[in-house]
Amino acid sequence: MNDTLKKTPLYDVHLGLGAKMVPFAEYEMPIQYPTGITEEHRAVRRAAGLFDVSHMGEFVISGPQALDLVQFVSVNDAAGLAVGQCQYSVMCAEDGGVRDDVIVYHMDDHYMLVVNASRRAQDWAWLVERAGGFEVTLEDPSDGIGLLALQGPRAQEILDPVTDLILDDVAYYNFAEGTVAGCPATISRTGYTGEDGFELYVTEEDTVAVWDAVVEQGEGSGLLPCGLGSRDSLRLEMGFSLYGNDLDEEHTPLASRLGWVVKLDKGDFSGRDALIRQREESSHHKLVGIRLTERGFPRPGYLIVHDGNVAGSVTSGTVSPSLGYGIVLGYLPPELVGPDTEVGVRIRDKVVPGVVVRLPFYTQGSARR
Repeated sequence: MNDTLKKTPLYDVHLGLGAKMVPFAEYEMPIQYPTGITEEHRAVRRAAGLFDVSHMGEFVISGPQALDLVQFVSVNDAAGLAVGQCQYSVMCAEDGGVRDDVIVYHMDDHYMLVVNASRRAQDWAWLVERAGGFEVTLEDPSDGIGLLALQGPRAQEILDPVTDLILDDVAYYNFAEGTVAGCPATISRTGYTGEDGFELYVTEEDTVAVWDAVVEQGEGSGLLPCGLGSRDSLRLEMGFSLYGNDLDEEHTPLASRLGWVVKLDKGDFSGRDALIRQREESSHHKLVGIRLTERGFPRPGYLIVHDGNVAGSVTSGTVSPSLGYGIVLGYLPPELVGPDTEVGVRIRDKVVPGVVVRLPFYTQGSARR
Protein backbone atom coordinates (compact mmCIF):
# COMPACT_ATOMS: atom_id res chain seq x y z
CA MET A 1 0.00 0.00 0.00
CA ASN A 2 1.17 3.54 -0.75
CA ASP A 3 3.10 4.95 2.24
CA THR A 4 1.83 8.44 1.42
CA LEU A 5 -1.75 7.47 2.27
CA LYS A 6 -3.11 8.73 5.58
CA LYS A 7 -4.22 6.32 8.28
CA THR A 8 -7.07 6.68 10.75
CA PRO A 9 -6.48 5.99 14.46
CA LEU A 10 -8.02 2.54 13.91
CA TYR A 11 -5.60 1.42 11.18
CA ASP A 12 -3.92 -1.25 13.30
CA VAL A 13 -7.30 -2.45 14.59
CA HIS A 14 -8.48 -2.98 11.01
CA LEU A 15 -5.35 -4.94 10.14
CA GLY A 16 -5.80 -7.07 13.25
CA LEU A 17 -9.34 -7.90 12.15
CA GLY A 18 -8.12 -8.98 8.71
CA ALA A 19 -9.70 -6.08 6.84
CA LYS A 20 -9.09 -5.61 3.14
CA MET A 21 -7.59 -2.12 2.93
CA VAL A 22 -7.99 0.15 -0.09
CA PRO A 23 -7.06 3.74 -0.98
CA PHE A 24 -9.98 6.12 -0.50
CA ALA A 25 -9.83 9.92 -0.40
CA GLU A 26 -6.11 9.90 0.45
CA TYR A 27 -6.68 7.41 3.27
CA GLU A 28 -6.07 3.70 3.64
CA MET A 29 -9.52 2.44 4.60
CA PRO A 30 -11.20 -0.94 5.19
CA ILE A 31 -13.54 -1.86 2.35
CA GLN A 32 -14.56 -5.10 4.04
CA TYR A 33 -13.63 -7.58 6.74
CA PRO A 34 -13.41 -11.39 6.33
CA THR A 35 -17.18 -11.62 6.96
CA GLY A 36 -17.72 -9.96 3.55
CA ILE A 37 -19.76 -7.02 2.32
CA THR A 38 -23.08 -8.87 2.13
CA GLU A 39 -22.95 -10.12 5.72
CA GLU A 40 -21.84 -6.71 6.99
CA HIS A 41 -24.73 -5.10 5.10
CA ARG A 42 -27.24 -7.57 6.55
CA ALA A 43 -25.87 -7.07 10.06
CA VAL A 44 -26.70 -3.36 9.85
CA ARG A 45 -30.21 -4.05 8.58
CA ARG A 46 -30.90 -6.75 11.21
CA ALA A 47 -28.81 -5.75 14.23
CA ALA A 48 -25.90 -3.29 14.06
CA GLY A 49 -22.64 -2.43 12.36
CA LEU A 50 -19.71 -0.28 13.45
CA PHE A 51 -17.94 1.85 10.85
CA ASP A 52 -14.70 3.83 10.99
CA VAL A 53 -15.42 7.12 9.23
CA SER A 54 -12.57 9.08 10.78
CA HIS A 55 -11.49 10.18 7.31
CA MET A 56 -14.34 12.70 7.18
CA GLY A 57 -13.49 16.38 7.60
CA GLU A 58 -14.70 18.70 10.36
CA PHE A 59 -14.50 22.48 10.08
CA VAL A 60 -15.22 24.79 13.01
CA ILE A 61 -16.68 28.26 12.40
CA SER A 62 -16.77 30.65 15.37
CA GLY A 63 -17.02 34.37 15.94
CA PRO A 64 -19.79 36.99 15.89
CA GLN A 65 -20.67 36.30 12.24
CA ALA A 66 -20.37 32.51 12.31
CA LEU A 67 -24.05 32.02 11.47
CA ASP A 68 -23.84 34.57 8.66
CA LEU A 69 -21.02 32.64 7.00
CA VAL A 70 -22.83 29.33 7.43
CA GLN A 71 -25.90 30.87 5.83
CA PHE A 72 -23.83 32.09 2.88
CA VAL A 73 -22.02 28.83 2.13
CA SER A 74 -24.95 26.48 2.84
CA VAL A 75 -28.17 26.29 0.82
CA ASN A 76 -30.24 25.18 3.81
CA ASP A 77 -31.42 27.58 6.52
CA ALA A 78 -29.41 27.19 9.72
CA ALA A 79 -31.03 30.18 11.42
CA GLY A 80 -33.57 27.98 13.16
CA LEU A 81 -31.06 25.40 14.40
CA ALA A 82 -31.02 25.29 18.18
CA VAL A 83 -27.86 24.28 20.01
CA GLY A 84 -27.82 20.48 19.86
CA GLN A 85 -29.43 20.26 16.43
CA CYS A 86 -27.86 19.51 13.06
CA GLN A 87 -29.06 19.55 9.47
CA TYR A 88 -28.17 18.09 6.10
CA SER A 89 -27.21 20.64 3.47
CA VAL A 90 -25.25 21.34 0.32
CA MET A 91 -22.59 23.90 -0.57
CA CYS A 92 -22.88 25.28 -4.10
CA ALA A 93 -20.57 27.08 -6.48
CA GLU A 94 -21.82 30.38 -7.89
CA ASP A 95 -23.20 28.55 -10.95
CA GLY A 96 -25.28 26.31 -8.68
CA GLY A 97 -23.14 23.20 -9.05
CA VAL A 98 -22.75 21.08 -5.92
CA ARG A 99 -19.36 21.58 -4.26
CA ASP A 100 -20.15 19.12 -1.48
CA ASP A 101 -22.92 17.83 0.73
CA VAL A 102 -22.42 18.50 4.43
CA ILE A 103 -23.89 18.22 7.91
CA VAL A 104 -24.15 21.51 9.83
CA TYR A 105 -23.94 21.24 13.64
CA HIS A 106 -24.92 24.08 15.98
CA MET A 107 -22.56 23.65 18.93
CA ASP A 108 -22.59 25.74 22.13
CA ASP A 109 -20.56 28.66 20.80
CA HIS A 110 -19.78 27.73 17.21
CA TYR A 111 -20.88 25.79 14.15
CA MET A 112 -19.26 22.66 12.77
CA LEU A 113 -19.41 21.57 9.14
CA VAL A 114 -18.78 17.88 8.46
CA VAL A 115 -17.54 17.44 4.90
CA ASN A 116 -16.65 14.53 2.67
CA ALA A 117 -13.09 13.26 2.92
CA SER A 118 -12.61 13.48 -0.84
CA ARG A 119 -13.50 17.19 -0.78
CA ARG A 120 -11.81 18.31 2.42
CA ALA A 121 -8.93 20.24 0.84
CA GLN A 122 -11.11 21.89 -1.81
CA ASP A 123 -13.83 22.73 0.71
CA TRP A 124 -11.37 24.27 3.13
CA ALA A 125 -9.78 26.49 0.49
CA TRP A 126 -13.22 27.58 -0.73
CA LEU A 127 -14.48 28.25 2.80
CA VAL A 128 -11.41 30.32 3.68
CA GLU A 129 -11.91 32.38 0.53
CA ARG A 130 -15.61 32.93 1.24
CA ALA A 131 -14.90 33.88 4.86
CA GLY A 132 -12.92 36.96 3.84
CA GLY A 133 -15.79 39.38 4.38
CA PHE A 134 -17.00 37.89 7.66
CA GLU A 135 -15.88 38.37 11.25
CA VAL A 136 -15.19 34.70 11.94
CA THR A 137 -12.46 32.30 12.99
CA LEU A 138 -11.99 29.08 11.02
CA GLU A 139 -10.35 25.91 12.29
CA ASP A 140 -9.78 22.48 10.74
CA PRO A 141 -9.34 20.01 13.64
CA SER A 142 -10.10 16.99 11.41
CA ASP A 143 -6.80 15.19 11.97
CA GLY A 144 -7.35 15.15 15.73
CA ILE A 145 -10.87 13.71 15.56
CA GLY A 146 -11.95 10.08 15.40
CA LEU A 147 -15.44 9.39 14.04
CA LEU A 148 -17.32 6.12 14.47
CA ALA A 149 -20.75 5.31 13.04
CA LEU A 150 -22.80 2.77 15.00
CA GLN A 151 -25.75 1.91 12.79
CA GLY A 152 -28.66 -0.52 12.98
CA PRO A 153 -31.90 -1.26 14.84
CA ARG A 154 -29.93 -2.45 17.91
CA ALA A 155 -27.56 0.54 17.95
CA GLN A 156 -29.17 2.21 20.95
CA GLU A 157 -29.32 -1.05 22.88
CA ILE A 158 -25.57 -1.51 22.33
CA LEU A 159 -24.50 2.08 23.02
CA ASP A 160 -26.71 2.68 26.05
CA PRO A 161 -24.62 0.77 28.64
CA VAL A 162 -21.35 2.50 27.66
CA THR A 163 -22.56 6.12 27.59
CA ASP A 164 -23.70 8.50 30.31
CA LEU A 165 -26.34 10.04 28.03
CA ILE A 166 -30.03 9.17 28.04
CA LEU A 167 -30.20 8.21 24.37
CA ASP A 168 -34.00 8.42 24.24
CA ASP A 169 -33.52 12.17 24.71
CA VAL A 170 -31.34 12.43 21.58
CA ALA A 171 -33.78 12.80 18.69
CA TYR A 172 -33.06 12.20 15.01
CA TYR A 173 -30.65 14.86 13.70
CA ASN A 174 -29.92 15.99 17.24
CA PHE A 175 -26.72 15.52 19.22
CA ALA A 176 -25.41 15.87 22.75
CA GLU A 177 -22.12 16.03 24.60
CA GLY A 178 -21.39 13.09 26.88
CA THR A 179 -19.02 10.19 27.32
CA VAL A 180 -18.55 6.77 25.75
CA ALA A 181 -16.49 4.31 27.78
CA GLY A 182 -15.53 7.27 29.96
CA CYS A 183 -14.16 9.23 26.99
CA PRO A 184 -15.60 12.65 26.06
CA ALA A 185 -17.76 12.36 22.94
CA THR A 186 -20.20 14.25 20.78
CA ILE A 187 -23.00 11.76 20.13
CA SER A 188 -25.16 12.50 17.11
CA ARG A 189 -28.28 10.57 16.06
CA THR A 190 -27.39 10.61 12.38
CA GLY A 191 -26.13 8.20 9.74
CA TYR A 192 -25.86 7.17 6.12
CA THR A 193 -27.64 3.81 6.17
CA GLY A 194 -31.36 4.39 6.68
CA GLU A 195 -31.17 2.68 10.06
CA ASP A 196 -31.30 4.14 13.53
CA GLY A 197 -27.85 4.88 14.80
CA PHE A 198 -25.28 7.26 16.18
CA GLU A 199 -22.14 8.98 14.99
CA LEU A 200 -19.54 9.34 17.73
CA TYR A 201 -17.02 12.19 17.55
CA VAL A 202 -14.09 11.53 19.88
CA THR A 203 -10.46 12.55 20.15
CA GLU A 204 -7.87 10.79 18.04
CA GLU A 205 -6.35 9.37 21.24
CA ASP A 206 -9.65 7.90 22.49
CA THR A 207 -10.81 6.36 19.20
CA VAL A 208 -9.47 2.85 19.79
CA ALA A 209 -10.82 2.70 23.35
CA VAL A 210 -14.29 3.77 22.21
CA TRP A 211 -14.25 1.29 19.31
CA ASP A 212 -13.20 -1.55 21.62
CA ALA A 213 -15.89 -0.70 24.18
CA VAL A 214 -18.66 -0.65 21.58
CA VAL A 215 -17.46 -3.90 19.98
CA GLU A 216 -17.29 -5.60 23.38
CA GLN A 217 -20.76 -4.38 24.31
CA GLY A 218 -22.10 -5.59 20.95
CA GLU A 219 -20.91 -9.16 21.41
CA GLY A 220 -23.93 -11.44 21.27
CA SER A 221 -26.09 -8.72 19.70
CA GLY A 222 -25.14 -9.36 16.08
CA LEU A 223 -22.80 -6.36 15.80
CA LEU A 224 -20.17 -6.57 13.07
CA PRO A 225 -17.31 -4.25 12.11
CA CYS A 226 -18.26 -2.88 8.69
CA GLY A 227 -16.23 -1.41 5.85
CA LEU A 228 -16.82 1.09 3.08
CA GLY A 229 -18.28 -1.58 0.79
CA SER A 230 -21.35 -2.19 2.94
CA ARG A 231 -21.62 1.52 3.75
CA ASP A 232 -21.97 2.10 0.01
CA SER A 233 -24.60 -0.59 -0.59
CA LEU A 234 -26.59 0.54 2.46
CA ARG A 235 -26.69 4.18 1.38
CA LEU A 236 -27.56 3.19 -2.19
CA GLU A 237 -30.57 1.16 -1.05
CA MET A 238 -31.80 4.37 0.58
CA GLY A 239 -31.15 6.46 -2.54
CA PHE A 240 -28.59 8.56 -0.63
CA SER A 241 -26.12 10.26 -2.96
CA LEU A 242 -22.33 9.94 -2.86
CA TYR A 243 -20.21 12.94 -3.78
CA GLY A 244 -18.11 12.21 -6.84
CA ASN A 245 -20.64 9.69 -8.12
CA ASP A 246 -24.13 11.14 -7.85
CA LEU A 247 -23.21 14.67 -6.79
CA ASP A 248 -20.72 16.96 -8.51
CA GLU A 249 -20.23 20.48 -9.77
CA GLU A 250 -21.86 19.58 -13.08
CA HIS A 251 -25.24 19.16 -11.39
CA THR A 252 -27.19 21.43 -9.05
CA PRO A 253 -29.08 20.23 -5.96
CA LEU A 254 -32.32 20.80 -7.89
CA ALA A 255 -31.18 18.24 -10.46
CA SER A 256 -29.83 15.91 -7.78
CA ARG A 257 -33.08 15.34 -5.84
CA LEU A 258 -31.91 17.71 -3.13
CA GLY A 259 -34.26 20.59 -3.81
CA TRP A 260 -35.80 20.00 -0.37
CA VAL A 261 -32.70 21.43 1.33
CA VAL A 262 -32.55 24.54 -0.87
CA LYS A 263 -34.11 27.52 0.93
CA LEU A 264 -34.23 30.25 -1.72
CA ASP A 265 -36.16 32.63 0.52
CA LYS A 266 -33.63 32.75 3.37
CA GLY A 267 -31.48 35.46 1.79
CA ASP A 268 -28.33 35.47 -0.30
CA PHE A 269 -26.08 32.42 -0.51
CA SER A 270 -23.54 31.03 -2.94
CA GLY A 271 -25.35 29.76 -6.04
CA ARG A 272 -28.75 31.27 -5.20
CA ASP A 273 -29.20 33.27 -8.41
CA ALA A 274 -28.32 30.27 -10.58
CA LEU A 275 -30.73 28.03 -8.65
CA ILE A 276 -33.54 30.58 -9.02
CA ARG A 277 -32.98 30.55 -12.77
CA GLN A 278 -32.92 26.76 -12.93
CA ARG A 279 -36.10 26.48 -10.89
CA GLU A 280 -37.93 28.20 -13.74
CA GLU A 281 -36.60 25.72 -16.30
CA SER A 282 -37.59 22.11 -16.91
CA SER A 283 -34.96 21.06 -19.43
CA HIS A 284 -32.24 19.80 -17.07
CA HIS A 285 -31.47 16.15 -16.43
CA LYS A 286 -32.52 14.80 -13.03
CA LEU A 287 -31.21 12.07 -10.76
CA VAL A 288 -33.52 9.06 -10.59
CA GLY A 289 -33.63 5.56 -9.19
CA ILE A 290 -33.89 2.55 -11.51
CA ARG A 291 -34.76 -1.01 -10.53
CA LEU A 292 -33.54 -3.74 -12.86
CA THR A 293 -36.25 -6.25 -13.74
CA GLU A 294 -33.85 -8.96 -14.89
CA ARG A 295 -30.56 -10.20 -13.49
CA GLY A 296 -27.53 -7.99 -13.92
CA PHE A 297 -24.89 -6.19 -11.85
CA PRO A 298 -24.96 -2.47 -12.71
CA ARG A 299 -21.80 -0.47 -12.11
CA PRO A 300 -20.95 3.25 -12.33
CA GLY A 301 -20.30 4.34 -15.89
CA TYR A 302 -22.58 1.78 -17.53
CA LEU A 303 -24.91 3.35 -20.10
CA ILE A 304 -28.63 3.83 -19.54
CA VAL A 305 -30.65 3.41 -22.75
CA HIS A 306 -34.20 4.12 -23.86
CA ASP A 307 -35.67 2.96 -27.17
CA GLY A 308 -32.20 1.97 -28.32
CA ASN A 309 -30.67 5.40 -27.63
CA VAL A 310 -28.26 6.37 -24.87
CA ALA A 311 -30.19 8.42 -22.30
CA GLY A 312 -27.66 8.68 -19.47
CA SER A 313 -25.19 6.70 -17.42
CA VAL A 314 -25.11 4.92 -14.09
CA THR A 315 -23.68 7.08 -11.31
CA SER A 316 -24.12 4.41 -8.60
CA GLY A 317 -25.18 0.81 -8.99
CA THR A 318 -25.14 -2.56 -7.25
CA VAL A 319 -27.22 -5.65 -6.60
CA SER A 320 -29.14 -4.88 -3.42
CA PRO A 321 -28.30 -7.37 -0.64
CA SER A 322 -31.66 -6.63 1.01
CA LEU A 323 -33.86 -6.75 -2.10
CA GLY A 324 -32.01 -9.17 -4.37
CA TYR A 325 -32.12 -7.15 -7.58
CA GLY A 326 -30.04 -4.52 -9.32
CA ILE A 327 -30.50 -0.91 -8.25
CA VAL A 328 -29.19 2.20 -10.00
CA LEU A 329 -28.89 5.94 -9.58
CA GLY A 330 -28.37 7.99 -12.71
CA TYR A 331 -29.31 11.21 -14.49
CA LEU A 332 -32.01 11.13 -17.16
CA PRO A 333 -33.67 13.80 -19.33
CA PRO A 334 -36.94 15.22 -17.96
CA GLU A 335 -39.17 13.18 -20.28
CA LEU A 336 -37.84 9.93 -18.76
CA VAL A 337 -37.83 10.69 -15.04
CA GLY A 338 -41.41 9.66 -14.25
CA PRO A 339 -42.01 6.50 -12.19
CA ASP A 340 -42.62 3.33 -14.26
CA THR A 341 -40.67 4.67 -17.27
CA GLU A 342 -39.03 1.68 -18.93
CA VAL A 343 -35.29 1.97 -19.54
CA GLY A 344 -32.35 -0.39 -19.78
CA VAL A 345 -28.78 -0.61 -18.54
CA ARG A 346 -26.11 -1.83 -20.94
CA ILE A 347 -24.14 -4.47 -19.01
CA ARG A 348 -21.34 -5.90 -21.12
CA ASP A 349 -22.99 -6.82 -24.42
CA LYS A 350 -26.57 -6.99 -23.14
CA VAL A 351 -29.21 -4.39 -22.30
CA VAL A 352 -30.81 -5.39 -19.00
CA PRO A 353 -34.34 -3.98 -18.69
CA GLY A 354 -35.31 -1.76 -15.78
CA VAL A 355 -37.89 0.72 -14.63
CA VAL A 356 -37.69 4.15 -13.00
CA VAL A 357 -38.95 3.94 -9.40
CA ARG A 358 -39.59 6.24 -6.48
CA LEU A 359 -36.83 6.34 -3.90
CA PRO A 360 -35.81 4.92 -1.51
CA PHE A 361 -35.43 1.42 -2.90
CA TYR A 362 -35.45 0.02 0.64
CA THR A 363 -38.28 1.20 2.86
CA GLN A 364 -37.96 -0.84 6.06
CA GLY A 365 -35.16 1.13 7.74
CA SER A 366 -35.31 1.86 11.47
CA ALA A 367 -34.11 5.49 11.34
CA ARG A 368 -36.23 7.76 13.53
CA ARG A 369 -37.63 10.62 11.50
